Formats: sequence, C-alpha cells, structure tokens
Amino acid sequence: MERKDQANIRPAAKDPVADLPEVFLSTSAITNRVSALASQGRVRKIGPRLYTTDVRSNPADVVRRHLWHLVGLCVPGAVVSYRTAFEGRPADDGTVYVVAPAVRIIALPGLTIRVVRGPGPLDGDQSYIASLFLASRPRLLLEGLTLTRTRGAHTSRAISRATAEEYLSRELQLAGEERLNAIRDQARAIAPALDAVDALAILDGIIGTLLGTRNVPLATGVARAHVSGQPYDPGRIALFHTLHAALRQRPVGSRPERVGSLEAFRVLSFFDAYFSNFIEGTEFEVDEARQIVFEGKIPAQRPQDAHDVLGTYRLVGSPLWMAVGVLDTKSVDAYLDRMRRAHADLMALRPAALPGEFKRLANRAGATPFVAPALVSGTLRYGVELAQSLDHAFSRAVLLKFVIAEVHPFTDGNGRVARALMNAELSAGGEQRLLIPTVYREEYLTGLRALSRTQYPDALIEVLEYAQAFTARIPFGTYVEAETALRAAHAFEGGGGAGSMKLRMPPEPPPVTPRCEVRQTVAQLPK
Repeated sequence: MERKDQANIRPAAKDPVADLPEVFLSTSAITNRVSALASQGRVRKIGPRLYTTDVRSNPADVVRRHLWHLVGLCVPGAVVSYRTAFEGRPADDGTVYVVAPAVRIIALPGLTIRVVRGPGPLDGDQSYIASLFLASRPRLLLEGLTLTRTRGAHTSRAISRATAEEYLSRELQLAGEERLNAIRDQARAIAPALDAVDALAILDGIIGTLLGTRNVPLATGVARAHVSGQPYDPGRIALFHTLHAALRQRPVGSRPERVGSLEAFRVLSFFDAYFSNFIEGTEFEVDEARQIVFEGKIPAQRPQDAHDVLGTYRLVGSPLWMAVGVLDTKSVDAYLDRMRRAHADLMALRPAALPGEFKRLANRAGATPFVAPALVSGTLRYGVELAQSLDHAFSRAVLLKFVIAEVHPFTDGNGRVARALMNAELSAGGEQRLLIPTVYREEYLTGLRALSRTQYPDALIEVLEYAQAFTARIPFGTYVEAETALRAAHAFEGGGGAGSMKLRMPPEPPPVTPRCEVRQTVAQLPK
C-alpha cells in the first residue's frame, strides 16, 4: 500500500514565471509562453516586447528600479551620451539620450529613450550597465555642444556652453592644466568620427582661453574669474546668494549698542573673546580667563591657549579696530588684508596655523570639504563684495560671518576671525554686537549647518538675531554685573546634551542713554 501511494505522487508543477527575471525581453523562443502568461495576468507588458513579472507595482516604479537594464535591453550596445551622461541621470521629464546606428524613440512608463544616430563606442568610452557604454568626457562635450534644435516639448539633449565652461573650470581647479590638455587632445582625435568640427572649435576656444593661449568671450562668471586670476567656488557663491536674498527680504530691526563707557566696552569685549574661544575648544574657567586678560596671569602649562584668548581680546577690545566695517575699508583687497592681519594677531603663538596666511592645504569638517586653497581669495572677494551691497549692519555682519566660516580660509582660527569681524561690522554700524554663549553653541552650529548643507538660511539669521537680543539685555556696566546676569541666563553651561539647559533671555533692561566714551576715544585716535 505504501509503495502504491508513493507511485501516485507527482512532482509539484514548476511555476512558469520562476525562471524569468523581473524585467525581460520577449524573444521568439518564449513568445507563446509570454502571451499565455500575460493573458493569465502573471506577467505585464511595459514596453515594446518588454515585460515584467511584477504585476502589482506601479509600472513606472518597475521601470525606475531597472532603468539602465531596460535601456540596455531596448538598445543593446548603445552609448549613453549628451546631457544624460553629463548629469548621470534622466532629465526631469524622464528622457534618456543614447547613441546608436538608427534613430528611435522608445516610450516606457515614466521613461523615454531617445536614440540619436551616431557611432558606437570610441576610444575612451567605458563599459557600463547591461551591454551599454558610457561616453567619455571629451565625447559627451563634443556631442553635447553640437548645435541642435529641440523639436517638440521634450528636454534638449544639448549641453549649454555655460555648463561646459563651469565643468572645464572645475577640472582646471581640481586637476590642473594637464587635465584640460588631455580632454582637448582626445576630443581632437575623436571629432572626425563624430562629425563634430564646429563643437571642437567651441571646446578648443573655451579650453584655450582658460589656459591663457586663446581669447574668446566666456559665458560664465566662474570661467571669467579663472581667466582674471581670481577663481572662486561656484557652489559656495550660490549659498552666499541664498543668504543674501533672505537677508534682503527679511525685515531687520535696529538694536543700537547700549555700551558707551570704556569700562562697559572692556567687559563686553572680554566675554566676547571668552565665549568665542570656548566655542573652539580653548576652555578656561571664566575667572581664570579674567585673570589672563585683566591681570596678565598666564598659566605656565597653557601659554598658547592663553594667548588665543588674549589675541582675540586685543582685537575685539580695541575701540579703533571695532569701529571699522566693510564699508569703511578702501577696497576689497584692503578688507582681505584686515582679515589676514586679524588672523596673524590671533594665531601669533601658533606657527603651524600659518598666522596671517591663507591655507595651503585643503581642510574639512567631517566629510564636508571647505573651499579649496586656490579658490579662497576669489571666493572671499565675491562674498565681501556681496556684503557691501546690503544696507543694514546686521545683514552685512551675518553674511560676512557666514562667508568666512564657509570658505574657512585659514588653517586654524577661522571661527574666531569670523565672529570678530561680524561683531566689528555691528559696532561700526552702531549696532549691538552679539555673544555666542557656551550654552548656545549647538543652536549656533545648527544654524550654520542648515545653510551650508540644506540651503536653509533662516535658522542662522534667527539664531544670530536671538543672540543679539540676548546680549542687548546684559548689563555690562561692571564685570560683576555682567557675570551675574550671564550666570542667571545659564550662559556658561555646556550645551548640546540631552536635558541640557537652554539660554534664558534676561528681562528687558530699563532704557539708558550710554555715555559716548568709546566713540570719543575712537575719534581722538590717529587713523
């Protein structure tokens, strides 16, 4: 009986779609099988002879998931080129451009493959996904710069001259003249096969002008800046414009400085220097720092740290230095010199920080690189000129602070220089300077990151507005008054941890008419 039962057992039927990939091309060998499966709802057609075994998902999602594999199935051996290769993705309307012997347009859910007639892979093209090839940079530049008209509503396959200039400028920044010469040499070698004589002339003119051997008009500011000897970082310039636009659109209230006596000025300047160094990790107990600044007591074990505090205080505690803003300097070059001299004073005892010199090596914060050394001067220059166009001292101060922090022009000391020049801009404009207390450090850094990483400027502006309003409520008449008020506001607490204290806004002080000792002192000093 047992043997009979076993004889009647049949192997389980094989699932007819088990050996099919999720997306596949129907061939003559399987066309009858695919038709039967399609009629049963086991597979679904998504394009010419293209099917998927995923019958539940949105077809556009299936296409997106298998994008390049599907392109390879539709146009085997094609070369991905034009703007598609340059951008590394489909255009916003879902168009992909490839080069193959015959012109075709293949429409899939959420994707249009436009096949442009041209040669197969040339020297320098690389193997890509699913039998495709990826055009070399010289090839995609030549093909992308070929003058073509776009018919219909689809996205143009061309690369604009401005885009080519920006790319070549960036290559020159990162890899030097040899890289541009290599691109030009390879372009000359493959241009006949592409019938791209006109595009080669455009490319040769751009490269020659960037290298100083030609003189053709350039379309972009970043390329012209290279030729003028002041190249800049276009990504950072875009951030500067984002902040500039937000500052121009935001109503700015005036907070006139409340510190008029020299004694109050010195007390405020001490806490300015103290908190600015504490943020950077130069940590002293506040009384120890007071002795360093006001009594000249230098800790034997920490002379360099003590000088950092003293150097900062000498800047922000100088009525004459704090009375000079960006509009008071004769030129942008003079302002950059002022920046370098400030750094030299701050970092005088730290030779490794190259006091007074812009950085020679690239620096970064975590995985985020700051502006490359070769682009520091041009990027700073652009940012300073942008700040000069703002009407209000607070707006200029915020933009200048961000420009210096984002460029990070020095090996070390960037934050202290940025905050010193920010407060000098406020003081020069008759506005209340601001403190960044220890407890407020994380909010301050979060505001900077929000703009730097996500192009959101409002957080930084709001943080600095709050810090200014806070500082305006602290009585700086005497050291004891100021320290007492700052302690009551939790200013010296370590911020950022779970359950940490928040900066408490002091009560509004009574209106006062400050004495004008500081202004009088500045007026009497030789310029």
